[in-house]
Amino acid sequence: MISRDRLPDFIALMRLDRPIGIWLLLWPTLIALWIAGDGHPEPLIVAIFVAGVVLMRSAGCVINDYADRHIDGQVWRTADRPLASGRILGSEALMLFAALIALSATLLFWLPIQVFYWSFGALGLAVLYPFMKRVTYLPQVVLGAAFSWAIPMAFVAQGRTPDDLCWLLYAGNLAWTVAYDTQYAMADREDDLKAGVKSTAILFGDLDRVVIAGLQLIWLTALAFVGHQMQWPWPWWAGLTGVLVLFIWQWQHTASRDKHLCLAAFKHNHWVGLVLFVALLMAWLQMLALP
Repeated sequence: MISRDRLPDFIALMRLDRPIGIWLLLWPTLIALWIAGDGHPEPLIVAIFVAGVVLMRSAGCVINDYADRHIDGQVWRTADRPLASGRILGSEALMLFAALIALSATLLFWLPIQVFYWSFGALGLAVLYPFMKRVTYLPQVVLGAAFSWAIPMAFVAQGRTPDDLCWLLYAGNLAWTVAYDTQYAMADREDDLKAGVKSTAILFGDLDRVVIAGLQLIWLTALAFVGHQMQWPWPWWAGLTGVLVLFIWQWQHTASRDKHLCLAAFKHNHWVGLVLFVALLMAWLQMLALP
């Protein structure tokens, strides 16, 4: 039983006090649900996926901090995390991770059996990601694969086989995830180099902002193609224009590569997801209003 005085440490371990990761995972999931559900996804499925996003993101944070418990103390931004500082034991973190995965698994009872099979991909990627920064400069690609896995799962949950449109969304969202997680890694680049940790920010070097811009354009191009295929009206295209403006702000904001400004640009991607989802809802409403 967790005592009341230790509860804030476990909340911090799951990053429930910092919901940016939940939002970044939730927005593409909701977009996929609305597309797969032809604009009216089943409310129960939406509720299950929202709960799943919160639980799996929390589980991912726990296993990430467990894997990095001997590294986080060397990084300015993570030195005070509960595992790195010793306020939570490694065994306690593993038990919490198992409990979160078990809770996530219970959600699958209300979904088609095919979603259960696809969930193993989500679990495997969530466990794999934290250890990739030790063996490759592309751990952000694994994170992108993990954060995008809810997209095909959303299609399967709505009774649709993941098609070309689904995988285009998956690939585009993967590119966007690598872009914003590289911004995140830019804030830790100096400490990561000292600790021997790999990242795309280190790999891209002085070309980091150029590569990020290219990845963001890939995401916008994928979304434009989706809108063209679905024949969505003007709100969708207005939303994409708004996202382009947000990306330009991020480009300017990270010019100095100041670590605090890079973190601010990373968090700014919440607004990118929000704008896209609102644009999608408005596009569907516009289509329903047409005679």
